[in-house]
Amino acid sequence: MININPKGVKAWVNFTFQPYGDVKTVALVGDWNDWEPEEMLRKKDGTFYKRKHLLLGRNCEFKYLVDGKEWVHDPHVSKVTNSYGSHNSLLKLEEVKET
Repeated sequence: MININPKGVKAWVNFTFQPYGDVKTVALVGDWNDWEPEEMLRKKDGTFYKRKHLLLGRNCEFKYLVDGKEWVHDPHVSKVTNSYGSHNSLLKLEEVKET
């Protein structure tokens, strides 16, 4: 799940991922940093989360990397086909306006 809080030309974006089964680690990966994994923190309920400060006015593609081997897209946002024939999640920051 994604929560976006715009602040000027950037937004605080909260990524939340609830895995299924016995998961040890989840990393957030996206085109904003050339797909370098960023480890997510784990809550007591097993949910993983990460807060990012991203530039508004563009769309970002991302995925979750589970246990360093399984790529998972976020079911709560749109997805786009990537160059590998699978899908990436699409974070629509170009449509977000500060209220």
